[in-house]
Amino acid sequence: MSTFSLTWIVAGLTVTGVVLRPFAWPEAVWALAGATLLVVVGSLAPSTALEAVGRGTDVYLFLIGMMLLSEIARRERLFDWLAAFATSHARGSPRRLFVLIYGCGILVTAFLSNDATAVVLTPAVYAACKAAKVRDPMPYLLICAFIANAASFVLPISNPANLVVFGNGTMPSLLHWLSLFALPSIVAILVTFAALWWTQRKALAEDTVSTTVEVVSLTRQARLAGLALCVTAVLLVAVSALGGDLGLTTFLAGAVTTALILIANREGPGDILRGISWTALLLVAGLFVVVEATEATGLHTLIGGWIVQSAAQSVYATAFASGIAAALFSNLANNLPVGLLAASALHTADMPQLVSAAAMIGVDLGPNLSVTGSLATILWLTALRREGLHIGAWQFLKIGAVVATPAVILSLATLIIVGPLTSPQ
Repeated sequence: MSTFSLTWIVAGLTVTGVVLRPFAWPEAVWALAGATLLVVVGSLAPSTALEAVGRGTDVYLFLIGMMLLSEIARRERLFDWLAAFATSHARGSPRRLFVLIYGCGILVTAFLSNDATAVVLTPAVYAACKAAKVRDPMPYLLICAFIANAASFVLPISNPANLVVFGNGTMPSLLHWLSLFALPSIVAILVTFAALWWTQRKALAEDTVSTTVEVVSLTRQARLAGLALCVTAVLLVAVSALGGDLGLTTFLAGAVTTALILIANREGPGDILRGISWTALLLVAGLFVVVEATEATGLHTLIGGWIVQSAAQSVYATAFASGIAAALFSNLANNLPVGLLAASALHTADMPQLVSAAAMIGVDLGPNLSVTGSLATILWLTALRREGLHIGAWQFLKIGAVVATPAVILSLATLIIVGPLTSPQ
């Protein structure tokens, strides 16, 4: 069997393992197994595989920094306070609680990334729902899954996938980013809210929310963590505006914040480091190797050539088709490998930025269709399992089809209509 065939067989099995998790093994196990097997069968030299792992440094730093910030916020009960604040201000109304949690999800996703929403806000929302004695917490927990992707292109820092698609020095400045994505993001957030509300309207109508909710007090350390998070958000927006390195900046912000809280608490870093999902980094590293192997077969060059030819006929049609394709394939193979492959294809030629922007919306927003579409949704599933909750793939797909389809289509349409008018010439 040729190396070409072996590469695609192993890559296909790896993605299948990551998406389906046979034997309930973690996604990282399948990604690392696939990466290792690709080296064993000769698809990649060991040195090339290590280089592929190294190319993800900016993403690793970004993830570590965000996970540090999220873990600090979790340990100091900052997100518990945020969820309790929303619950207490619901004043017994399930619909008001739904809106308030959705608003919290927007803020956390936009300024702390979609992974923070999945990892930290999800258990906080569950705890708040339990305290408020709601009949079914799932409508409110679904918010964490869907807003994590819907608000993930408000800012460059809102999703690690943004660093993947716009890598290699192609990340737009903050003002240019906002000119491209501000309105599509608003459309994605509003349409997702309306569609999710529609799917949960019956549950909300039948639900009850207690008006006596336990007040979560903010300790001095929690206030310090909150201040650090606000400063970090401002710093990252400023660095993004200046075109700086978001990965390293996020890592340093997380490390400094962690150090300050540890000093204030007079404790060591052990508990915080154990609370970080290191397997997420292994998953990303393994996927970098798998995508490197598939690129060696020339797939990204072929896709890039098709896009260039299509763009020569119509940039707008190509942008829309690229966004839809990225959204669909993200649900078939997870948005991390699709984002990596899209980035390679888009960087093979002088690609119109409108096409790259549309592909990124597909990679960011498209995964709301399925339960395994994005790393954030996988992390959300993990958070649910810790609380003894479960949602089936088919159950999520039925909701996702109603929520994701109009959001993706209308966000892409907004980008294509508004983007060329607002982008700098």
